[in-house]
Amino acid sequence: MKLKTKLLISFLVIILVPLSMICLAFLAFGQYQLSSLEKSFGVEDADYESFSNSTAILSKMTKSIYLSLQNQASEDVSAFENQKYLEGINLELEMRHSYLLVRKGEEYIYQGTQEDISELVEKLPAYGEYASSQDVGIFIGGELQTLVKKLDFVFGDKATGSAFIITSVEGMIPQMKSLLIDMGLAVISILIFTSALLTGWIYRSIVTPIRHLKEATQNIKEGNLDFEMAVESDDEIGQLCRDFEEMRKRLKESTEEKVRADQQNKELISNISHDLKTPITAVKGYVEGLMDGVADTPEKQEKYIRTIYNKANDMDRLINELTFYSKIDTNRIPYVFDKINVHDYFEDCVEEMGLELEQKDIRLGYFNYADEDILVIADAEQLKRVINNIVSNSIKYMDKLNGSINIRVRDVGDFIQVEIEDNGRGIESRDLPYVFDRFFRTDASRNSSKGGSGIGLSIVKKIIEDHGGKIWATSKPGTGTVMNFVLRKYQEVSTYE
Repeated sequence: MKLKTKLLISFLVIILVPLSMICLAFLAFGQYQLSSLEKSFGVEDADYESFSNSTAILSKMTKSIYLSLQNQASEDVSAFENQKYLEGINLELEMRHSYLLVRKGEEYIYQGTQEDISELVEKLPAYGEYASSQDVGIFIGGELQTLVKKLDFVFGDKATGSAFIITSVEGMIPQMKSLLIDMGLAVISILIFTSALLTGWIYRSIVTPIRHLKEATQNIKEGNLDFEMAVESDDEIGQLCRDFEEMRKRLKESTEEKVRADQQNKELISNISHDLKTPITAVKGYVEGLMDGVADTPEKQEKYIRTIYNKANDMDRLINELTFYSKIDTNRIPYVFDKINVHDYFEDCVEEMGLELEQKDIRLGYFNYADEDILVIADAEQLKRVINNIVSNSIKYMDKLNGSINIRVRDVGDFIQVEIEDNGRGIESRDLPYVFDRFFRTDASRNSSKGGSGIGLSIVKKIIEDHGGKIWATSKPGTGTVMNFVLRKYQEVSTYE
């Protein structure tokens, strides 16, 4: 879920959930308090509107007592001069937070409260004014805030009389107060609950991933890349964590690659040092032999000089290989592409290599199955390096007295395929996928005696791929190895007008 969506949901939740829960709480508490009103005060037909109209609810609270006084006035008016009767009525009114006043003529013969009501008495209506009913009273505002129900009647001695039911609006009914308190507590509880719920959700969605990011950056700062970030969310922060984890993986791969490269460079220096030391030692020995007169015949001198020349060539080849390797690493191989006739080019290469292989007692076979006019676009010098490196590798690992190397050129559609096959000791199947990797040696303990930097075949692969071709190897241990590479043929495109 996107962070924007989460914030929108939070906005809706923080509005809708409290409102919904407050409404439910009001309905529940209100229903309870309405039931309490009916039980405690005998209020009939009480509804939620009653809570918003305190005057109406207070009027309903004393309705039954007003009806009782009305009936008593019509049956026996003398009861309004009976203190015992009036105290009984007043006791019922006290339970409804009201009291009774009875007036005969201008004199108040009964007062159901101990409070000073002189100010109220002045404002009470005279006999015959503002007639009340069981549902309607007279509201006296100002500082008094009182609801008055008045019942007029005539005493037996023809004196006018009035009975007043006095209810203070300020002395709010207990159920109303309870409802307000309950609703206040409910609102506070709902807001706290909603805030805690949203805070926990947002904390898990935002703060927790940020904490993980902080821990990850601290690990990277300390150089520790061996950890993994657990990403659970799909929002923007989760995407950030995934990007950070991808960055960590690439940084770790880069670091490991750098370590491998450093190790390979150390290995290269070690190999080159060893491979240079061997011919230098031999050259030094033969030169000393010449200086000391050990080669005392023309034949020995010629042999010594030829050996020195061959060792110098070996050193020159190693240095050239190292120089070319540095150009591969910086992608600065100097290619000069041109159209090359396949038939003529490979015949020249075979003729040039034939003399060297003959001296090493290795038979060279050449078979060209392609047409004589086939051309390829290639760098003649670098392609020759490819062939020389493959052949040199075959010579290096030749383990048979009757060694042979066969070169075959085939036409395979849009490509020409070159096969260089030897009958050397071959390559194990487990090592075959790695023979073109830099510094790879099938047997480091034995190959160290053979010399070589271990980068010859990696150079071959690089050159062939830069020509748009492909190279691979097949081998059978004890039988020999076949190196195959393909190059795209040059084809002229005719333009018709």
